[in-house]
Amino acid sequence: MKINWGTGIVIAIVAFISFIMFFVVTMTTSHDANHDLVTEEYYKAELGYQKEIDAERNASIASSQIEIKKSPEGLLVIFPDGYDDTNVKGIVSLYRPSNKNLDFNLPISLSNSHLLIPDNQLLDGRWDIKVFWEHEEKEFLHKESITF
Repeated sequence: MKINWGTGIVIAIVAFISFIMFFVVTMTTSHDANHDLVTEEYYKAELGYQKEIDAERNASIASSQIEIKKSPEGLLVIFPDGYDDTNVKGIVSLYRPSNKNLDFNLPISLSNSHLLIPDNQLLDGRWDIKVFWEHEEKEFLHKESITF
């Protein structure tokens, strides 16, 4: 049987469509390709974005900045001198871009002007950290990405 050019074109088009459909079905049914949003209530979070901008500006113009350092015990969030341990309240949010199930929040409870996030809660890889705190009725925000 001899295949002419018209039959070859039809076979090529059918093969190409089959190839594309295979990848579409594979990607939509695969659990490895998880298409989650960064936040569940995106529009609600967007309304509070100006508050974040103001808090980040307050942190950048402050006389001294907080530091985030890796230590053998875990991740150390060091607040500058002048922050009274009982006068600071807030939250530390750790966001894992690769897996939303690993995200968690910790309330800020200082001891000696630093907060320790234990090593057993952090897996190796990239973490986006947001430290949102309030001191003397003024809000501050520090954002940083680290590889642990």
